[in-house]
Amino acid sequence: MKISRIVSAPALAGMVAVLSACTHFSPDGGMQRVDALTRERIGQNAVRDNSQTQTQTQAQVRQLLSAPLSVDAAVSLALLNNKGSQATLAELGIAEADLVQAGRLNNPRFSYGRLSGSGGAETDRSVMFDLAGLLTMPMRKAIEQRRFDQAQLQTALQLVRLASDTRRAWYQAVAAQQSAIYLQQVHQAALASAELAQRMAKAGNWSRLDEAREQVFQVEVSTQLARAEHHAIATRERLIRLLGLPDEQVPLQLPDRLPALPEQMQPATEIEANAIARRLDVQVARMETEATAQSLGLTRHTRFVNVLEAGYLNRSNADSSRDNGYQVELSLPLFDWGTARVQRAEAVYMRSLQRTADIAVQARSEARESYSLYRTQFEVAHRYRDEIVPLRKRVSDEVLLRYNGMLASVFELLTDARLQISSVNAAIEAQRDFWIADAELQFVMHGGSPAAASSFNFSMAAQPVPGSSGH
Repeated sequence: MKISRIVSAPALAGMVAVLSACTHFSPDGGMQRVDALTRERIGQNAVRDNSQTQTQTQAQVRQLLSAPLSVDAAVSLALLNNKGSQATLAELGIAEADLVQAGRLNNPRFSYGRLSGSGGAETDRSVMFDLAGLLTMPMRKAIEQRRFDQAQLQTALQLVRLASDTRRAWYQAVAAQQSAIYLQQVHQAALASAELAQRMAKAGNWSRLDEAREQVFQVEVSTQLARAEHHAIATRERLIRLLGLPDEQVPLQLPDRLPALPEQMQPATEIEANAIARRLDVQVARMETEATAQSLGLTRHTRFVNVLEAGYLNRSNADSSRDNGYQVELSLPLFDWGTARVQRAEAVYMRSLQRTADIAVQARSEARESYSLYRTQFEVAHRYRDEIVPLRKRVSDEVLLRYNGMLASVFELLTDARLQISSVNAAIEAQRDFWIADAELQFVMHGGSPAAASSFNFSMAAQPVPGSSGH
């Protein structure tokens, strides 16, 4: 198609440039919003590591490791040093690049052809622009903007999940270390008891049955101690991996005890409503549904316009004047009317809508369940701290008084010591389970589903000390 009088090529290029004002990269790469979302939910800042900040990062890591690591310091170290979280932050840059690309047209295409023969020579020149891309650019930019916003929420969710996993691993590692110390005390008592039983049996003061019982107890405690020491190593290594520490020679110091229990529980007011309003996975699902709906609108608008290009055309002959005009290329919908693409987009939208509703239902249920676990572990831990352990100590004091008054035997004194240590160890586990339930509740309220939080099994079943039930 040729038209003798048409807008010039520079004018057409200028018009395209004005209409397709480019989207630029943000100064912070989207980190400001991610940092705000993360800080609002866990009280910690999101940190992106790069070549310019590596020296500063290593200095912060050394500073955090210079003292026994608290649970908040462990979260800070994980956010700073965990390579998986840094990879997630790098993916945020990919999403921003897609957003910027959506605001830019495809490069124009230039063609040049020359045909010569007996009748002379003819030259064709053309510059083609993606007109369809220009017309749909606002919608494409809006879609990619929503996807970028969604990527920011996903990134914040991964950081909140990392913080929750780190807290759980820290509580587990400290409790395992504390339990191993108590089992070492049990082991020392078992060795002393077995030696005393052997001596008293030789002297004829104990039966062979009592001696065999003490020996069995000592062997069983040795086995239990080996398991406890391995569990302490395993939980420590789990924490080291989450902290992103490079090797087993890292000078990681942990406190001797778990934090003290709070005196009051968190209130149960508006648990479900807060979970729906603040959970990041719910917000991600909502945004995905909105983006899908907007994408459906774009699909309907472009169902017939698969390829639409416009450009400047110049043709000249060797024996005549130069002709100017324009050229438009349009794919005709003779075979593909776009119905399949529209139908697919509608099905994708309904899938997204139903998944969002499902996530909301799960969020409410998980909030109720997590709070029930939190309340139960709070009551159990306080019962051990305020009732069981003090009562066990009172019993031990009475047995010791009776032993001093020659009203109780050595065997009764040793048996009671085992029971007291077993109660203290169970109290440690109850305290650990409360703090893990607290971390899970916080993640359920602010992050997402606890089932997806971590594949690590934190609820190790408490194994009673052999012989703690008495003889």
